[in-house]
Amino acid sequence: MPQNLFERMMFALITVVITVHAFVFYNLYVVSGSALMTAAGSGRVLAAIHTLGGVYMFGRYLPIWAVVLVEFAFAYTLENLMGSPMSFKLASRNFDPRKTHPVLFETAIISATVGLMCPAMSFIAAWLYYPYYEGFSLLHLLANWLRLVCFNFPFAWLSQMFFIQPFVRKVFKTIFVRKRQQAA
Repeated sequence: MPQNLFERMMFALITVVITVHAFVFYNLYVVSGSALMTAAGSGRVLAAIHTLGGVYMFGRYLPIWAVVLVEFAFAYTLENLMGSPMSFKLASRNFDPRKTHPVLFETAIISATVGLMCPAMSFIAAWLYYPYYEGFSLLHLLANWLRLVCFNFPFAWLSQMFFIQPFVRKVFKTIFVRKRQQAA
């Protein structure tokens, strides 16, 4: 799909913009929604976040938009440095891109990307959302990381495989294939 560095970075940008919003929503509502509502004594997650003064990150409460920007910065950097290049290499180890059906090869790339990005981003999130007010424990950090991986991996794989990547590929083809055809 992407044929040069600019296209790879744009593909990653589109993917990360959608993925970060999906994961912030998923983690606030599904993973920690009950805890937020209990802590704030509220019946709705957004009301709880408003009551608490934001989302707990870096040892303080930040607005949701700041959380999205921080996670975007980490995810975009990690996707460009590790996720995209390594997932293609991993998929190519098992499948020859010239001989393998494109759907199977894309599935291998998506699976490899999730297999790399989910544990990495979950580890970053374990640091960002660590309850520093309780003191620091490496064992607690590792337990939080494992918990996040267990929650995030199924959501990451299913959402990337069936929703996000098909949508991103459609958008990407609409933008860049049309430009290539006009240039030819």
